[in-house]
Amino acid sequence: MSLAVRVIPCLDVDAGRVVKGVNFENLRDAGDPVELARRYNAAGADEITFLDVTASTSDRATTYDVVTRTAEEVFIPLTVGGGVRTVEDVDRLLRTGADKVSVNTAAVARPEVITEITRRFGSQVLVLSLDARRTEDPGCASGYEVTTHGGRRGTGIDAVAWCREASERGVGEILLNSIDADGTREGFDLEMIRDVRAVTRVPLIASGGAGEPEHFPPAVAAGADAVLAASLFHFGPDDMLARVKDALRQAGHTVRWPRRPRPAPAP
Repeated sequence: MSLAVRVIPCLDVDAGRVVKGVNFENLRDAGDPVELARRYNAAGADEITFLDVTASTSDRATTYDVVTRTAEEVFIPLTVGGGVRTVEDVDRLLRTGADKVSVNTAAVARPEVITEITRRFGSQVLVLSLDARRTEDPGCASGYEVTTHGGRRGTGIDAVAWCREASERGVGEILLNSIDADGTREGFDLEMIRDVRAVTRVPLIASGGAGEPEHFPPAVAAGADAVLAASLFHFGPDDMLARVKDALRQAGHTVRWPRRPRPAPAP
């Protein structure tokens, strides 16, 4: 029996509010993270990802109080990232209520942090969050470059090669986000998903570009084990999670069907 495809709403948080833009620019308010997490939990999300999108840029710690309040409201796995630099940061987030922790900028700056975290907590705790964009830089043979600081800084590092290295160092999952597709709602970067899938066997989460339920099955066919979206869920109909899972199911993929609400007790 194949594993169920996970459908994951993403909460990009800035100063305690969920925000969303296009290509990481022109951010607009999407609501309270705790309320959105509660809503997605009830609607049948398989996990929730919480990313403090300006933590690395502004050199401040992740908003621990928001993470705590979010964790108290959801009963599905919660991944938290943004400003995570050390083993101690991971320890604090796990104690705060996170189930998994993602790293991006810190791992690029010092890849050894991957080994340090996984040795202490296990690979299942660590997600590599990778923001990649297309490039003509000859140093990036795959045609994709790793970016950091919320997509604001290029690195000259080949994104596909980095995924291979991070896998070898022990990350448990890779959250692969296309900067070019992010927020456009024109579909996932299927070529990038296929290229990364070819070099790693760790679970791969596709992110960036989802605009309608029909965009999700091709991402899974390209090699994604899970699919993540933000604006589609934040600004779409209340039943969008169910629509996405239905599209996946009709395409032949296994999903965990949203829980049916319990009937109200008889008066």
